[in-house]
Amino acid sequence: MGFRMKQSLHLRLRQQQLMTPQLQLAIRLLQLSSMDLQAEIQQQVDSNPLLELTPSEDNIEPSVESGLTDHQDFDDRQWSQTYTHLNKRTDFNQDNGHFEALTSCPLSLKEHIKWQFELAPITDKDHVIGLTIIDAMDENGYLTLSLTELHQSLHSKSCPVTMAEIEAVRHLIQRIDPIGCGSFTLAESLLIQLDELPPETKHLGVAKQIIGKDIELLGKHDYCQLMKRYQIDEVSLDEVLSIIHHLNPNPGFSINVDKPSQTIPDLFVKKHHDQWTVALNPQTLPPLAINHYYVSLLKKSKTKADSLFLKSNLQAAEWFLKSIQNRQETLLKLARYIVDYQQDFFVLGAKAMKPMNQRDVACALNMHESTVSRATTEKFIYTPRGLFELKYFFSSRLPTKMGQSCSSTAIRALIKQLIANEDHQMPLTDSKMTELIHQQGIHVARRTVAKYRIMMGILPSHERKCLYC
Repeated sequence: MGFRMKQSLHLRLRQQQLMTPQLQLAIRLLQLSSMDLQAEIQQQVDSNPLLELTPSEDNIEPSVESGLTDHQDFDDRQWSQTYTHLNKRTDFNQDNGHFEALTSCPLSLKEHIKWQFELAPITDKDHVIGLTIIDAMDENGYLTLSLTELHQSLHSKSCPVTMAEIEAVRHLIQRIDPIGCGSFTLAESLLIQLDELPPETKHLGVAKQIIGKDIELLGKHDYCQLMKRYQIDEVSLDEVLSIIHHLNPNPGFSINVDKPSQTIPDLFVKKHHDQWTVALNPQTLPPLAINHYYVSLLKKSKTKADSLFLKSNLQAAEWFLKSIQNRQETLLKLARYIVDYQQDFFVLGAKAMKPMNQRDVACALNMHESTVSRATTEKFIYTPRGLFELKYFFSSRLPTKMGQSCSSTAIRALIKQLIANEDHQMPLTDSKMTELIHQQGIHVARRTVAKYRIMMGILPSHERKCLYC
């Protein structure tokens, strides 16, 4: 006996969250840095004829607020005025005379050496040789090509170059700041640096002999063999080692720093009438508006395809402008809360930083935690104490004896202060710093102090003592 399945239709209601294109756009713009946002704006302008960049209006009245007017029906919308209001110049950038330092890029090692080399009285031939040598340097200042390889790249029948000429130019470069660059080996670079010391320097001759003949023993810390070979006592060896330790094994490293990417602050903080006020940086957003010429064509379009094209691009332009508006409003709202909560930091510095996490801010502002995370990543705020990423103001909590809490940022600042004021002959150990922090009523483990010290790139006590010697 078989069974028959009866088919039927049932209607059920179910709620489901959907990511609309508008929401996806708003989220994407919120997480972009100021540089990426400018690139995104340029891309939108290039692809959407309904968007256009408009000349900035320098005559707009300055304002520290960034409130935005509500939009009305399309026929009455003043997109250019609304968007330009985001770009109003404020008095925040009028007295920041050193703001240009944020975007300045130092010279690289090769540019630094070339600039000095070209000031020397040299022939055209020496100039070509010198540029070839400089281009062959690595980031630490050492040559990546041998003398033979340099000669092969420079010598030709029409312009013969001898190895002696290459060596003469190389010796000139080796004595350009930073001294020792253009060397083939570590020993050669250190010997050049020793040659620049005053001839009357005590034990200078012994230091040169050790570097020139026994640098391997020095690297192995075989001090007993060095004292025996050069017939010096322990005190004299310490003086020799002190001379050598002051040399730079990587002379180009101090100059050859990576050029920082241009950091444009998204916000400014300034004290105005005893109140800390926050404003958006008008330089982060180029003036953007709806192209009214194409809007007028919408009413005159004769074909359905033209009308559909203009309407879809107009809608995309409206979404884009609205998403940027929401982004800026969210940034300003977050920054105002952070600045208000961390006022002690702006007065007393990092040691007064209060513990705060993204969940606290999200609850206080009725936002989702992911929104706070996106809005604070790669967003920078320019303050009287320097330039900081908004995430800098978030830190974990550590308990105190008074039943309150202290931020990890404040602990790191306290550790740095203790080390800055320590006795150079008896540097503070991690255990001693833990004890001193406990005396201030803050509970912190020794391993936590060690972790924060390592995070800040500070050497342990025994190595700091060697640096002070």
